[in-house]
Amino acid sequence: MTKETLHEAFSVVVRRLDQCPQAEHQHHFFELIYIIEGTGLHHINKNAFNYHAGHLFLITPEDIHSFDIQAPTTFFYLRFNNIYLKEGGLSLEGIRHLEFILQNANHQPSCILKNQPDKALVKPIVEAIVREQENAKMYNRELIEHLINTLIVVVVRNISMFQRLDVSEQTEQKAIDILHYIQTNIYTPDKLKASHLSQQFNLSNHYLGRYFKAHTGETMQEYINHYRTKLIEHRLKHSDKRISEIVQEFNFTDESHLNKFFKKQLGYSPRDYRTQNKVAIAQQ
Repeated sequence: MTKETLHEAFSVVVRRLDQCPQAEHQHHFFELIYIIEGTGLHHINKNAFNYHAGHLFLITPEDIHSFDIQAPTTFFYLRFNNIYLKEGGLSLEGIRHLEFILQNANHQPSCILKNQPDKALVKPIVEAIVREQENAKMYNRELIEHLINTLIVVVVRNISMFQRLDVSEQTEQKAIDILHYIQTNIYTPDKLKASHLSQQFNLSNHYLGRYFKAHTGETMQEYINHYRTKLIEHRLKHSDKRISEIVQEFNFTDESHLNKFFKKQLGYSPRDYRTQNKVAIAQQ
């Protein structure tokens, strides 16, 4: 099975096809695929989904996918890789939005746009990116990056609303707001203390814990630890950040504090985890 590689921070490609040029394959990068026009089947991880204009798919390096094209299809591909998590890529907020997408992708074949108004919003964003890509003008690159960031925020909203834990369209808005607040402030431990969250959302300490678990299926501390661990894993896998920089970013007291936290969650120190991951990649 082939596995494609991307040698730049991001790439935008528009392609009209009558048939898929590849059998099932994987990537070393992440990919957002928007259907501008056309119909067919999207196969991903042994599932299939009927696609048509307006559908948006998220493909991660763990996914195996292909398309069966029924009517000639115009695909918009936005591809991005770990360079995005290094200096000179996205803004810090953009990186954190991107990380949220990567940590919460559910590897399903369906369109990730579940919020109906966002379907109408994504189309003009894609069209604007394509126009800027085709007509190089002053500040062209900067405008494309802003449009890409906007698209990423829309994807984040849809994933956070419908694809995390037990959150669904029926989940109370306050529970969604608490999740979003935790995700936004995961780098600031003081803002994640129960006393602070209780005051922020006007709930008692005791009720806040029960309320959160009832709507997410996890205790609040379990969720915070799990989410922080996933982000640190991603730093270790996909960035060149030193351990000391990760300590500072996530506001650990020192490297020993980070080691203790990370080892409790996964059984490895951050350094050992990074080393093992590099060995695994080298053996692929």
